[in-house]
Amino acid sequence: MGETTVKIPEGTTAPPTPPAGATADASGPVSRPGRLSRMRSPRHPRLWFEVLLIAVSYWTYSLVRNAVPEQKAQALHNADWIWDVERSLGLAFEESVNHAVNSVTWLVVAMNYYYATLHFIVTIAVLVWLYRSHPGRYAASRLILFATTGAALVGYYLYPLAPPRLMNGQNFIDTVQVHETWGSMASGNFKAVSNQYAAMPSMHIGWSLWCGLTIFALARTPWVKILGLLYPTATLIVIVATANHFWLDAVGGIICLAFGFGVSYLWYRALPHQLPQLIEDDDERPGRRRWLRRPGAHPGTPGTAAAPDPAGQAARAAQPAPPAQVARTGQAARTAPSPRRAPSSPHGPPPRSEPSTQTAP
Repeated sequence: MGETTVKIPEGTTAPPTPPAGATADASGPVSRPGRLSRMRSPRHPRLWFEVLLIAVSYWTYSLVRNAVPEQKAQALHNADWIWDVERSLGLAFEESVNHAVNSVTWLVVAMNYYYATLHFIVTIAVLVWLYRSHPGRYAASRLILFATTGAALVGYYLYPLAPPRLMNGQNFIDTVQVHETWGSMASGNFKAVSNQYAAMPSMHIGWSLWCGLTIFALARTPWVKILGLLYPTATLIVIVATANHFWLDAVGGIICLAFGFGVSYLWYRALPHQLPQLIEDDDERPGRRRWLRRPGAHPGTPGTAAAPDPAGQAARAAQPAPPAQVARTGQAARTAPSPRRAPSSPHGPPPRSEPSTQTAP
């Protein structure tokens, strides 16, 4: 007979996902899965661990990114090559967009602040939403984000690239310097502590597309799904209009994100939206199930549980009780108090008199 897969409805709490080749059974000897199998099963995230992990990871990302040697000559040469490729494709539109947006002061100032702030605010907001509303999918989604960022660090090291605003012999406008807006680590007073030649790939696109796809896949309200798709689209316009990236940098960010999705899929054997939305932690929460090794099970299959076995339950119910249990039952029956007799009614019939045995004198 084939194995039965139990689909978890949206918004419901799933039992803890069995690790690789495990089945659920409430009785019998327990075979604990290995550490690797438990790590690959969706688990309820711990708040303190997630806050610490994200803080340390971003600090490490910033440290490594800014520690990459600023190979100015090579970065400018690569920028010229990217620009030539785009012109050969007839898609070198960055300079025109940059000048058009710069002519509208309120718009370019808004884009400067967008570039400096939403990159972090929206990403953190999506992580918090996943933690609170989709804990069963949180770890897989977070792994995508981390793997994407790790791939970007490799790109910064192997392919230094100057942004359009730093190119020689071109007319790109550094909108942050011209309009003296706050917040960008790539211009103004912050550029001395930030790597200026880490434009490829664009993590503004990598992170914003991760946010957009996550919202589109998991949100229930249609207009929220639409906003999720509009966010990376608006980010692409912003990074081009402010002369911080070529559009080919966005392609590099998309490639890094695809790598992140691949890493998460290989680890969890499913995409985040295919995992259960809610899941009970089998190690820390009451009422946990314990998993038995199931022969021939596909390793790492998420969101499945063993089908109930009515025949096995009926067989266990038909088994005679152990002698100790029978003895305790008999003892309880002997020591149970007998039912009390209700008193007779005061208005009931008078008691019967015994016949007299006396004889007449």
